[in-house]
Amino acid sequence: MRNDMYSIFCKNPVWLHRVLASARECCAYSTLTCVSIATRKRWRSPVQLFSGGAVEDCSLSFVKMSAQAESVIRNIIREITLECSAQGETISETLAAFIVKAAVLDPENEFNVERTLTKDDVKKLIGTCVSRLLQRNSPSLDTAKMQVHFDMNYCTRGEFLQEHRRVLDSRLQPVLAEILDARARSREELETLYRKIVSYVLLESGLGSPTELAVVRETTAALQSVFPQTELGVFIALTGEDKQKQLRELSSIVSGIRLFNRDCGKGGEGIDDLPSILKDALKVTSENIEKTLQKTLEAAYQFTGVLCSLTESPHPPPPPSSVLSLKEGLINLRQHETFIRTLMGDILMSAEHLDHLEADFQGTMESLKATVQSKTAVPTAQVYPLFTILSHHWTGYQDEVVLLSVLSSLLPQLAQFIHASHSLVQEDAMTALLDQAPCPSDEERMTMAESGGRIVPGEHSSAEFLFPDTTRDFDKLPVQFKGYCGYTLAVHDRFLLPANPQLGLLHHRGKYYAFSTPEAALTFSNTPEKFISAAVDCSRRSPELIQLLDMHTHFSIGSASFQVTWSHPQFFS
Repeated sequence: MRNDMYSIFCKNPVWLHRVLASARECCAYSTLTCVSIATRKRWRSPVQLFSGGAVEDCSLSFVKMSAQAESVIRNIIREITLECSAQGETISETLAAFIVKAAVLDPENEFNVERTLTKDDVKKLIGTCVSRLLQRNSPSLDTAKMQVHFDMNYCTRGEFLQEHRRVLDSRLQPVLAEILDARARSREELETLYRKIVSYVLLESGLGSPTELAVVRETTAALQSVFPQTELGVFIALTGEDKQKQLRELSSIVSGIRLFNRDCGKGGEGIDDLPSILKDALKVTSENIEKTLQKTLEAAYQFTGVLCSLTESPHPPPPPSSVLSLKEGLINLRQHETFIRTLMGDILMSAEHLDHLEADFQGTMESLKATVQSKTAVPTAQVYPLFTILSHHWTGYQDEVVLLSVLSSLLPQLAQFIHASHSLVQEDAMTALLDQAPCPSDEERMTMAESGGRIVPGEHSSAEFLFPDTTRDFDKLPVQFKGYCGYTLAVHDRFLLPANPQLGLLHHRGKYYAFSTPEAALTFSNTPEKFISAAVDCSRRSPELIQLLDMHTHFSIGSASFQVTWSHPQFFS
């Protein structure tokens, strides 16, 4: 069976959506958890995007608005989604809200957030957003879509497992309610209640399918060994809270018994070898992520090489629109790189967690074997806690299965948002530029920069620079613009060039800035506020930079903050 599963996920990166149907109904539960997370974020996000909350990474902080303004915003968003739908483009309200805020921030659109928007302003805003959302082959729009999609479908490990537990509990509620409300008296009613308890134990543990007769028989036998049917009378007399507590305890003990019997070769019907499957799955998933990251990085190096060549070349540059497309393509690829690295970090954390789980599981199993070895009777006080611990370790394996399934599914989902950038590489003009431009990797570029020496502050400079050999915890200092060169970003209008912190960091007003060359650092340090302001303006023109470069604090818009009139309700009809 394991070999069959291995062949499935070797051929299909989203393998976990097709395996382990018996492991907590993996596919159904992981899908339900993802839908639940996305639904909760979608429910609260569109208008909250305007009040500084909700979609945490995509949000741009506006102050709270009136109920009237919220109503207008909702109608603007709804009108945008309807117009796009009428032209064959289905978009989410969250994406529409993001584009509305992007349109308002872009100075080229000339929306003044310090005054009340008029009816004509609203019409213009809707038209601007619809035009943007209907663009084809736009790396900038794809980056916005990617950011919204990732935010709506990704959460931290802790958040996901918490939501997953909530979904599992909700699935158990119907059978749990029937057990808690049961007032069985007759023999037939007691047998029915006992079968429901068996079903609960099976569903809660996820060890096999409740529709497989052999699994049900094994679970029933294990349950009878710790909770015979004759004890139902005492169970029925308990309070609801005590009943739930006992059911959870019984489920853990029975699961532990079945896992122990499986290890001894005397049971374990329907229980998959999760540790081995997860090891193989982590290897395949890690390889897929590494290949995806490498492909994205290679394209990013090409874009960076061409843009560097254009900034240094004395020859006439391509049309500004072509150069901007290259910069937007590079932004798109760097955002994809950031998300892939996030997934890679989660995969590495899963691998570490799996190592700890394996050691703990095997240690508990050995303790159980030593406790029951060559003994005809063992006090329950000695073995029941070990069965419970064994069950909890296995639940950890099951959690890893579902989490890995979700992380794996995000990989191909994100790929749909970088097609426009990759298509730029295939254009004739880009091919010609690539033939002439060197395309070193980020590491190679940093090595070349270090060969020129680190930053040497001017004799009369008041700027404070920090260096690795003289600054404690230098590598832990939070670098602004997510480690990209602020000088290049500002001077070359949205060009993302990785900085090299080893050259030195500028410490300015409690923040740290890195640069690609010592010359860039010294020029920036002479008038840092001018360059920071220019970088903020870059993010106004390309709002997808706000998330990528973590520039949210620069966009807290005060005073009247996006007020709109709503004197003509029929306007949207």
